[in-house]
Amino acid sequence: MKWLRRHSMLSIAAIMALAAAAAQAEDYPSKPVQIIADSAAGATPDVTLAAKAAPDGYTLYQPVLSTFVALKPAAANVPLQLPRDFLPIGFTAENPMFIAVAPSLGINTLPELIAAAKKNPGGLSYATTGIGRLTHLAGELLQHEAGIKLLLVPYTGGPAHAVGDVGTGRVSMIIEGYSGIAGAARSGTIKLIAVASAKRLADFPNLPTVSETIPDFSATGWAVMVAPRGTPDAIINKFSKDLYDVTSEPDLQQKLARLGSYARPMLAAETLDFVHKQQARWNPVLADIVKTQEKEDKK
Repeated sequence: MKWLRRHSMLSIAAIMALAAAAAQAEDYPSKPVQIIADSAAGATPDVTLAAKAAPDGYTLYQPVLSTFVALKPAAANVPLQLPRDFLPIGFTAENPMFIAVAPSLGINTLPELIAAAKKNPGGLSYATTGIGRLTHLAGELLQHEAGIKLLLVPYTGGPAHAVGDVGTGRVSMIIEGYSGIAGAARSGTIKLIAVASAKRLADFPNLPTVSETIPDFSATGWAVMVAPRGTPDAIINKFSKDLYDVTSEPDLQQKLARLGSYARPMLAAETLDFVHKQQARWNPVLADIVKTQEKEDKK
């Protein structure tokens, strides 16, 4: 397969494996398949190109969480709705958020962090890589579920600057995917205290999940594969099965895990249910953020 834009979640190994699987199909595809991948939250060109594509299975779309759960939509048809806007094919990979703190805080666990935040509302700051991104939403969800108040410190241009400020203690903590904080975590510049995955990760067996402190808490970035409306069921089903098989391969899963991404094989119906549940989970968080911002604007 040929990727039209840079991918966001899958490694080069995943792309190559998926291409090989598709190439073995008897009837479809008979030519390169272009996959449009989100390069930014709700990017207008991504959505428009994908929506206007011919429903023949040769131009597909890989939207991410922020295209379905958008705080400040960048396009009129964002957030997306399935199956209103596109037809689900399958799930590619997810990227759980990690919570890390400045070593100078003297905090070693999430319960300790929550206790400190309750004693000093707004006294602890958290770094994110932009307003409306998952790092921000995860922080808002944490505050909502834990009953605490943190000071938001948004950064632009990736996590490097934010990680540096957490390492020096200028900012108390950061919420970020592993790939953005791996170096600092390995060197001890920042301290990992929890991961917002559904269960403990095999590569981090001693790192507690947030849900061990706050039941049912999860915050992961993710990407799914969808097709334009009108795409034949036969094509949807064939691609869905190929994608499921590829993301089930242990070798691929291990390669992704080393990059902080985790495959979750899903067929089309499972993907549709997953997206709907994620929207139901995040929409109340978005509403709370908007209400809070409106109150601040009136002051």
